[in-house]
Amino acid sequence: MRRVTICAIIIILSAGCTLNSICRPNREDVIEQIVPSSVQIVLERGGQRFRSGSGVAIAARQSERGTECFVLTSGHTLSRRSDEDRVFILFGRHHSAGKKEAAVVVAHRDTGEMDLALLSAPASECVPAQFGDPPSLGDPIWVVAYPWGRNMTLVGGIVSQVNLDQPGDHATAPRFIVDASVSYGSSGGGVYDAAGLLVGVVEGYRSARVSFEGNASPQYITVPVPGETYVVPLADLRRCLTQVDQKDLPGVLRAAGSTRP
Repeated sequence: MRRVTICAIIIILSAGCTLNSICRPNREDVIEQIVPSSVQIVLERGGQRFRSGSGVAIAARQSERGTECFVLTSGHTLSRRSDEDRVFILFGRHHSAGKKEAAVVVAHRDTGEMDLALLSAPASECVPAQFGDPPSLGDPIWVVAYPWGRNMTLVGGIVSQVNLDQPGDHATAPRFIVDASVSYGSSGGGVYDAAGLLVGVVEGYRSARVSFEGNASPQYITVPVPGETYVVPLADLRRCLTQVDQKDLPGVLRAAGSTRP
């Protein structure tokens, strides 16, 4: 009788492991889920591009113009622009050159406490990301962005540092660092967990000066430090949307913890 009981327990545990493997989303499905929510941000002056960044669609809402797509990006991407400068969003960049739409700046924050902006634009192809839960140290992540204003890049990594010096519980986790390397133009790109759920956006990266001898005097260039990418966490994303009175956007203010069993 005891032998039968032990065997039954082993079978149940083995079945559980098999079910977990089956239920866990595979990499191809996750990539297919997260890539369409990524967009490219373009700033133009006199009809010429002078700055670019990355962004992530977070909500779609019907308006008089049709489907209005709301996009999060970094605040510093939109800083130091004039009234004549125009902001555009390129949708569908994951499979083509993208469709260019004029964007409205709904909110802009570029301070030491918050580096975020919310844009809206009409879009026939708006695929909002789904919000996840704050990640933990060592959790795998994906970063989707458009470095140097060029094609989309998908980079994998892990959460390499969580700032535990700031107060707050797991639901209001502070900024964190991932070891996925990014470069200029990646700010505002989406950071996703292993299930393809949005856990933050790229804030920036640590840089270093590399010196070399010039013709007249020593010169230097600034390069990204590999593996030190700073991320704006979910708590800041939700706080920003609440502050700018956009808390009614569908799906973005779900309570933390609702996406995990």
